[in-house]
Amino acid sequence: MLPAVPERAVDELGRTEGGPETLGLLVRDQHTRRLLLLRAVLDAAESAAPDLCPAAALKRLREDWSLLEEAERLERYPHPRERPEEGPPSVAEGSYGFVGSSPSVDGAQGPAGSAQLAEAQTVSANPERDSPVRALLRHPFIGPWARDTLRALGPGSGPGRDGREQARALAHFGALAAAAAARAGVSYSLRLTAHGGVLALPSLGTLHTGGPDSKTEVSIVHRRGLLTLRRRGEADVLVRPQSGTGAWSESAAWTSAYTLPGLVPGSAAVPLDDLDPYRTARGGPRPDTLSGPATLEEADRKHWLHTWSGTAAALATGGEHRLAESVTLLRCLVPLAAPPGSVPGGTGGSCSGTRREAFGAVLSSAPATATAFAATLVHEIQHTKLAALSDMMTLHHASPARRHFAPWRPDPRPYDGLLQGAYSHLALADFFQRSALAATLPARRDAAWAQHARCQAQVGAVLPALVGSGDLTVLGRQFVDRMVEVYERLAEQPPPRGHAARATAYVQAARGLWNRRHAPGE
Repeated sequence: MLPAVPERAVDELGRTEGGPETLGLLVRDQHTRRLLLLRAVLDAAESAAPDLCPAAALKRLREDWSLLEEAERLERYPHPRERPEEGPPSVAEGSYGFVGSSPSVDGAQGPAGSAQLAEAQTVSANPERDSPVRALLRHPFIGPWARDTLRALGPGSGPGRDGREQARALAHFGALAAAAAARAGVSYSLRLTAHGGVLALPSLGTLHTGGPDSKTEVSIVHRRGLLTLRRRGEADVLVRPQSGTGAWSESAAWTSAYTLPGLVPGSAAVPLDDLDPYRTARGGPRPDTLSGPATLEEADRKHWLHTWSGTAAALATGGEHRLAESVTLLRCLVPLAAPPGSVPGGTGGSCSGTRREAFGAVLSSAPATATAFAATLVHEIQHTKLAALSDMMTLHHASPARRHFAPWRPDPRPYDGLLQGAYSHLALADFFQRSALAATLPARRDAAWAQHARCQAQVGAVLPALVGSGDLTVLGRQFVDRMVEVYERLAEQPPPRGHAARATAYVQAARGLWNRRHAPGE
């Protein structure tokens, strides 16, 4: 079911690039894995002990799955005469309907530049044209939800727990089914549970129900494009879903999901998601380097929109392929709070990241400028590409021991982390060199050369460790060799001497400090 990786794709990705066919391959593979994860959750629930998934919870899970299947059948056969006579497959029978199949993402190989961008627009927009139900099931946060749910239902998760984690995870599936059915136009009436004071309906928005420790029952009815949300003792909340993403309501208890326009005309809108409960890891993502999730006010959204409006142009200055890969792979932005100690409105103190299980999502604090955010996307999209490729093939057999020097981090890195960092910084070196060569304003050209010089020097400092590893597989060595080719090509157009000297001094200082902290323990 999962496709093999052709050597041509390994070469393209090793050069930190990727044509439409290669990027489409990554998208198809990740979408399939997401659906398989969902099937794994259903299997785990069927086989879980009663204290982990009580009979009532399993019955409700089956009902929610049937609602999802009804929604997809209605989308696939909008006219009653076209619909199959038989009912939906039963979860208990192990069929799971459409979860075993792979979503299609068309992409044909083509030349770089505007043709590649046109192909990227096709791949990017395809989920919306295909099916709102499918788009929801392959949303980036299905991955984190599925993994959390599998852990909650897995062996050893029951003793000592009060069941709240399992209940919260299974309740979210009910909210997902309700949102998908509303998108498809299915009429229904059911009850959902809001945990932690919120009921999140993916792609629609969030109903605020109480404090962070509250648990509230919500009755939800969908008829003729209108959702009615009822809570005991509270006024009904009427919600009308909008096309694509978001839902309108007059109630102050409702917050609509929000999207940014597509990077380029014709590409899919990009959710700016500050609502989904699975958008960051519990307790915040990688608290050593990233801040926690942010909840946006209207002024914050306007700032994101203003910066976003210039991001496509900034990406294109570093190569049309950088814009094309962002159009193809970026499916969601998660706003993070400003890091502690940063200056509001300043240019420093930003942070960003990706989550391996949330393919297509980029987490970032509010970008200061479009140029800075373009660089963030280049950096994070490389992590997305390499993580997806690593799911499809084994690049190395190196141990997870943290022992390698990386000039962009103060702590020792495992080989895989070193490869990830070098890969992203190599793409940034290429991006900034192209930006410098294309710049007409001296200040912008100078700033781009400075960034290029530092990234190039950082990559040069770790390439020997990457290339010299005996743990690389055959295809892994092919991948790293392509990285070396890019590094050597960039060196053919060096930055001004002053920038090169400062970058070299920076890396030397970083290595000296690292050696004083870590070398004696090796």
